[in-house]
Amino acid sequence: MTFVYAFDYSHGVPLREVASLIGGKAANLGVMSRELRLPVPPGFAISTAACRLYLENGWPYGLNSEIRDHITQLERTVGRGFGHAQDPLLVSVRSGAPISMPGMMDTILNLGLNAETSAGLKALVGDDFVAACTKRFTDQYREIVGIAPPQDPWGQLRGAIEAVFRSWNSPRARSYREREGISDDLGTAVIVQTMVFGNRGDESATGVLFTRNPATGENVLYGDLMFDAQGEDVVAGTHQTESISVLDERMPELGAELRGYAEYLERHYADVCDIEFTIEQGKLWMLQTRIGKRSPQAALRIAVEMAEDEEFPLDRAQAVARVAGHLSDPPLAPAERSEDAIAVASGLGASPGVAVGEIVTTPEDAVVMAEAGKTVVLVRRETSPDDVHGMAKAAGILTTTGGLASHAAVVARGWGIPAVVGVAGVRVEGDTVTIGSETYRKGDTLTIDGTTGEVFVGAISSGAEIVPEAAKLLEWAADLGIEIETSQDDREGEDVVSDEGSAAELSRESIIHVMLIKGFVTPNDLAPILFTAPETVSAELDGLVAGGLANLVGGSALAGMFQLTEDGKAVGAEGIAADGEKWGADNAAKALDDLLPLDHRMKAIVTDWQMREVNGQQVLNDHTDGTYDAAVLTEFAALHADAVTWLGELSAGLERLGSYVARLDRAAAEVAGGDTNYLASPRIDSFHNIWFELHEDLILLAGRTREEEVAAGRA
Repeated sequence: MTFVYAFDYSHGVPLREVASLIGGKAANLGVMSRELRLPVPPGFAISTAACRLYLENGWPYGLNSEIRDHITQLERTVGRGFGHAQDPLLVSVRSGAPISMPGMMDTILNLGLNAETSAGLKALVGDDFVAACTKRFTDQYREIVGIAPPQDPWGQLRGAIEAVFRSWNSPRARSYREREGISDDLGTAVIVQTMVFGNRGDESATGVLFTRNPATGENVLYGDLMFDAQGEDVVAGTHQTESISVLDERMPELGAELRGYAEYLERHYADVCDIEFTIEQGKLWMLQTRIGKRSPQAALRIAVEMAEDEEFPLDRAQAVARVAGHLSDPPLAPAERSEDAIAVASGLGASPGVAVGEIVTTPEDAVVMAEAGKTVVLVRRETSPDDVHGMAKAAGILTTTGGLASHAAVVARGWGIPAVVGVAGVRVEGDTVTIGSETYRKGDTLTIDGTTGEVFVGAISSGAEIVPEAAKLLEWAADLGIEIETSQDDREGEDVVSDEGSAAELSRESIIHVMLIKGFVTPNDLAPILFTAPETVSAELDGLVAGGLANLVGGSALAGMFQLTEDGKAVGAEGIAADGEKWGADNAAKALDDLLPLDHRMKAIVTDWQMREVNGQQVLNDHTDGTYDAAVLTEFAALHADAVTWLGELSAGLERLGSYVARLDRAAAEVAGGDTNYLASPRIDSFHNIWFELHEDLILLAGRTREEEVAAGRA
């Protein structure tokens, strides 16, 4: 059995099969080095089979000799020696599973440094460079392998490889696989690669980019880089980065070279690519590539522009199929209103656009009337997860309290629904809405302008239409006879490997707990929260209905939507009370207090991501300012790290809180991978949705209500 494969080895099987053998990262490195002949630092991958054998029986027989043979080949290729005192070869070691997941081992850089090699390297490149590399290596090795690095480079390499193998069974990785239904039998590959250094002065840099803007779809390189820095500095969220466009100014030849490689990769994969690279003293190296994730608006634009390019390897049928999920509910272009309309109230324009509709004051009425063909504006004092089913059916949302970071504002922006919040001159009582001295009832018409924050009585003309890219794709679909189904999943932007997996075992208590917090749910809502399949959740919900603990609400008007009965709510409340008693009231109250500073940061980040200030006014963030977005995402990465550390400590006292860690990790990983919908979109299990549910959970555990927290200025 062969355990070790050079990047340029020709496997002769489809890419997905290669990825199952040596992991997705190594498979794509092979494409770049072998097929496309791009400048990839030489290296090799240790197979997933070696990992499985190691975990079963210890270090596999024959693995040492294969590793030594491949290190010898690296030495010949680069002209340096592993452990050589005068001119040492240094390598990086990282995990590379067939399916990426939280909890796997991070990268160790600069492996091979010791007292002798450091002294030799100093003579070549200087003390400061070697000192920085040594500190990074030592810190990473201690953190990841758990011991100080030995002086023997071969011992260092063995320890790092074993750490990668062991990380497959780390608690977070096992928990993630269990909830995602990923087989424990896959194992992880190990990537060993020749080091190239982005921290060798002003002519060196490291960066990440997308071949097109993943937020808008514009056909320009989009990304970040740092000069005189090493790889993870850019993605760790701990350093200030610069826009990729700076490379064209400082190193125009390298900028052009990178642009050429990006175009080459995009055409090879026939899709947007996410790329990592390093520049070492004026030499460009390609470190990684994968299919890039993008926003719905960007996906539509990219699909159209690629299909209309006669030289691009994507036809119209393929373009429609790629974005079919977005075409079932296409985004709308900005609406317009007449200039002579007089506003009767105003608040904060929280989500742009004009909405005209009949007044409803409950989410249930919003659903019933919308299903009956009515267009409605949902008017509430404030919103919570209990209201999301009605918010989804509303043409517009108005709240009398809250600001730009409120639940209503964030959810409405995520859905592209016009919203006005904090309209102090409006009162909601039962089915009536009072504006000034006039009272209006359910069924009366309002118009709200989510850009200006104005509220109007009656219908104000608007001209909202679907965005032109969606209209064009729908036209293509009609011409080609392609039916767009509302249930069709969007498959664009996926990684090399997918795994259908199997459903995780569910408990009645976990489903009831989620339903108590969220209110109305569908099987599709619950599936990602519980890390299982919608079909499995549906069967469990049917069981709750049969047991009198849940109802399928509203017949055809709310088909597929479930709500706890009073008995179900009582069971859920008993579970919360038992958890609170087990954990301790003081612990729950302290946890809620400790959440508040993190919550303020979370609200600021989501608001800054969705909105930004232009000429002194808050406007919808169109994500054309890469530097601004990078700064927000840096704050987000720091928040995620702090939140997971804090929450991990809490889960030691109340184990079920660990499920929030796994969900937050998953959402943050999607954001880091380029799918920024996972920051705040209400349609998926996004970071904001998870965060709001966590907040609700802690409020209940502390024996309080959201109304009390809002009144106290704590929510």
